[in-house]
Amino acid sequence: MARTYKVLSVLLSYPTDALQKAAPEFSAVLESEGLLPPAARQALQVLIDEMAEKDLFDLQERYVLLFDRSRSLSLHMFEHIHGESRDRGQAMVDLLAMYDRHGFTVTARELPDYLPMFLEFLSLLPEGEAAELLGEPLHVIEALHQRLLKRESPYAAAFAAMKALAGGDVDEKIVAELLQEPEDDPEDLEALDRIWEEEAVTFGPAGPGGADGQAGCPLAENLVRRFAPEDGIATMPAGNAGHTG
Repeated sequence: MARTYKVLSVLLSYPTDALQKAAPEFSAVLESEGLLPPAARQALQVLIDEMAEKDLFDLQERYVLLFDRSRSLSLHMFEHIHGESRDRGQAMVDLLAMYDRHGFTVTARELPDYLPMFLEFLSLLPEGEAAELLGEPLHVIEALHQRLLKRESPYAAAFAAMKALAGGDVDEKIVAELLQEPEDDPEDLEALDRIWEEEAVTFGPAGPGGADGQAGCPLAENLVRRFAPEDGIATMPAGNAGHTG
């Protein structure tokens, strides 16, 4: 188990008074575990210091504008692959099944592909397994990292830290396709509505097994395949997904 993943999970969550009070402890956790290289820890320290010292309302407003009102910066991993298509629903059912097999119960009012939730799950796994799993959505992480760097956001350091932790290599072709998604201005609500109505972005070859003749979500399939029992994947019935709320 690695608390470094838990620190990243909390830093990418909506800022609260409890988070702000705990922030001064994060640096000690990162240093004691030593999973991140010094440069990554130093960059992350800027975000940690802001969390600890800035006005909470300002932190919350910044978070909402970045992650809740900017589709291109959404922290829901499958949204960048499937948008709001039906394929995303099946991918989340599969991810919930993987959580369930590992005894990770989803109680928060969030979808299972929410990145802070995924990081919290990884914090419960052995370090090698966590790094391997984090490598599966690495193309999404890299795209978000590049977008945050462009905005000169201190949150970019959290994504750089994930890249340092993850196993595997970035698929530059998929990153390039993700970055073709238009940048949205969170202050322009009409433009934001138009972007949300656009056709979902999908990756992977067309074929049977997915909604509208498309293949299933490759990210979800890879995540589940790595940690499925040898005799196959125990699929959670769609109706059980309601326990997220």
